[in-house]
Formats: sequence, structure tokens, C-alpha cells
Amino acid sequence: MKKLFLLGALFAWFTVGFTFSAGAFAQGVDQSDPQALIKTATQQVLDEVRTKAIAPDDIPRIRSIVDRDILPYVDFRRTTQLSMGRHWRTATPAQQQQIAEQFQLLLIHLYAGALAQLKPDQQIEYPPMRNAPGDTDVVVRTLAQTSDKPVEIDYRLYKTPQGWRLYDLNVLGAWLIQTYRVQFNDKIQESGIDGLIQFLTSHNQELEAGKP
Repeated sequence: MKKLFLLGALFAWFTVGFTFSAGAFAQGVDQSDPQALIKTATQQVLDEVRTKAIAPDDIPRIRSIVDRDILPYVDFRRTTQLSMGRHWRTATPAQQQQIAEQFQLLLIHLYAGALAQLKPDQQIEYPPMRNAPGDTDVVVRTLAQTSDKPVEIDYRLYKTPQGWRLYDLNVLGAWLIQTYRVQFNDKIQESGIDGLIQFLTSHNQELEAGKP
């Protein structure tokens, strides 16, 4: 579980990405080029940090950043569906909605803590893409400079009629969806889909109360 939450926290370099929501701000961003999209969205978050440091308990500001700089570029329902695997088909629409909401809330809490660790001079490098022309599912590689050594973070996007959308992330060799799929499957095998919902809800309540 520790690795799970570390991955979720590192997801904050861009991300925590969530349900698609087309906004006026997103319309001014080039969403036809996946690498350009990641660059722009990442830069928007870094510019926000440079403007004013972000406190991890400033949830209203975190939500504002997510709504403006993250949501327009991410298909979180796809992330949730793939993380659930075969269990998604057996969940009722109400359960699917609850899981998506609690999963998103969990990542927002983790995002809040990670945002506070971003530095105003944070540097991100973008190596050349390895994807073939015409691909509709691509990986954008980045290198986040840290005090120790660069951390490679890969973003997986797929092409939609509205432009490219992020739905998965690889940090330190672990893909977000794959990691959560194992955790979700274990919890569902143990106590069913309602048990997973209860687990996510309880953990979010603990995070809301400031418990580690």
C-alpha cells in the first residue's frame, strides 16, 4: 500500500487526472500534439507554484488548479475503468460512479501533498518521442530533475475527436493503472465492490482529517 500512495503522490507532477471536462481555457491549448499538450499542462502547474507556494492543506486552491489545469486534458473515467479491469463490467452504474468519485478524491489528496513539494525552479526535460506517425495511443516521456537524479515519468495518452487525453502514468517503472488494478482486485476479492468503495471512502475521510 505504501508503494501505491507513493505512486499516487508522484502522479502530481502533471496529473492526477480526472474526468474529462472541456473548458474555455483548454480550448486555447494545442491538443493535437500529445507532447505539446503535456508540456503546456505541466508548465501551467509550475507557473502556479511560482506565483505562490501551495500549502498541502489548501484544498480549495488545489481543486481550482485541478479544475483549470488538469481536468480538461484527462479521461479519468477511462483510468478508473481500466484500473477496475473485469470488475468494472459487474459493477452497477451507481457503484461505478462512487468508485470514480472516491478514486478521484484520493488522488486529489495525494496531489495536494505533492504540489507543496514542487519547487519554483523545477526543471522538466522532454526526450524525443518513440511513437510511430499515425499512432492513436502514445507515450510521452519526461525527465523531472530532482536533487538526487532525474526521475523518468511517462504519460500515456489516446486520441479522441476532441484531441489527446491522458489516462495512465508510469513513475519509477510502475504504471498507475497496473498498480491500482492489483490493489483494487485484492480488495474486491476480499470484500466485494462495495468493500472497495468503503475502503476508498474511509481512507479519504482519514486524509480529510489529516491522518497519515
